[in-house]
Amino acid sequence: MCSSSRLYDVFPSFSGEDIRKTFLSHLLKELDRKLISVFKDSEIQRSHSIAPELVQAIRGSKIAVVVFSNKYASSSWCLKELLEIVKCKEEFGSSGDTHFLRLGSFSYQETNRRLWRSL
Repeated sequence: MCSSSRLYDVFPSFSGEDIRKTFLSHLLKELDRKLISVFKDSEIQRSHSIAPELVQAIRGSKIAVVVFSNKYASSSWCLKELLEIVKCKEEFGSSGDTHFLRLGSFSYQETNRRLWRSL
């Protein structure tokens, strides 16, 4: 989004408590199948401040996909990611795309169609 050197094609921002084992697992499987590189946060330690690896992943991704779910806004970690995504977007304008998905508003198939059109 903010860097000319791309580390990942997609940076997903999501509440793991809500969607890690459901929607996200299907999305990641499909992205992997299409050979689209995705940042995966499974190895990052949670802390009060946003990890440097996370900032680097956000800034080095072509697209950020923010998945709003029931608990997204109540997660301080998600809000810190979102703030970094917005700062990056404001800092560098249209060098990267940000897509916002709201679960529950569309079917799984419609959500996938909208996302694939953007990749």
